[in-house]
Amino acid sequence: MSRRGLIDRFRVRPGEKVRLADRDTTAVDIKDLRDLCKDALKARAQRIIQRNLAELAAAQDLLWASDVYSILVVLQAPDAAGKDGMIKHVMSGMNPQGCHVASFKQPSAEELDHDFLWRCVRELPRRGQIGIFNRSYYEEVLVVRVHPEILARQRLPPAQSANELWKARYESINDFERHLVRSGTVVVKLFLHVSRKEQKKRFLERLKDPTKQWKFSLNDVLERAHWEEYTRAYEKALSATSTKSAPWYIVPADQKWAARAIVATILSQTVRALHLAYPKITAEKRRELEKARRLLERE
Repeated sequence: MSRRGLIDRFRVRPGEKVRLADRDTTAVDIKDLRDLCKDALKARAQRIIQRNLAELAAAQDLLWASDVYSILVVLQAPDAAGKDGMIKHVMSGMNPQGCHVASFKQPSAEELDHDFLWRCVRELPRRGQIGIFNRSYYEEVLVVRVHPEILARQRLPPAQSANELWKARYESINDFERHLVRSGTVVVKLFLHVSRKEQKKRFLERLKDPTKQWKFSLNDVLERAHWEEYTRAYEKALSATSTKSAPWYIVPADQKWAARAIVATILSQTVRALHLAYPKITAEKRRELEKARRLLERE
């Protein structure tokens, strides 16, 4: 299987009804790992990450120079699925000048006085930039759906049933992403699919490791009681908002090294598909460069 074919395996097709129980969280089978990482070894996966990072770093330079496109990476996942580590490892080769990471926590009072997309719109990447949303506007059809009491704080107009509200938000998200794509922003949406068993393991590791305890919150454990509700919310959101122009990729995340290799490959191929090139030098610019060369050589 080619790298392109392997990545397509993780893509959610437009209109597909997602059932996460049918999606593996433990990477892929041995044959596919050979296709992706040559011999399915962790060290080989690291090599493919580095190769794709080199391609991504070079492409970022082209993205910045051409100043036509931007790339928005939307990263959604349950707690402890590896979002922060993914950003750290996969984006480590980026030039900070051309990369912007935005994390979205509980909305502020000011943010609640605007529509649910407003605070994310302010963080969109400029042309030439790669932007990463660590959580995003999708929280408004995930955590808010699991905890509908949050809606009371949003002071929404009445007369919408729950089903009408979620349908309307899906439509708003799809319209918003179509607008971004038409305007030159490439939208790549990644769902890190981790199992409940693996999440428990990572929580226990955090509790034992003094360097990770700061990341832990009791609420993380309490939210596990809503695992099935979150699963249904994710399934509905993935099914309703994976489009041809802004697809979702369900990335198996129980093995961090494999998840990082898959994400690095997805991003590298996404940028490569833009066929970026450095801006052509005009005749006037060439004359200017030649004059600059002569002036420097005379010094």
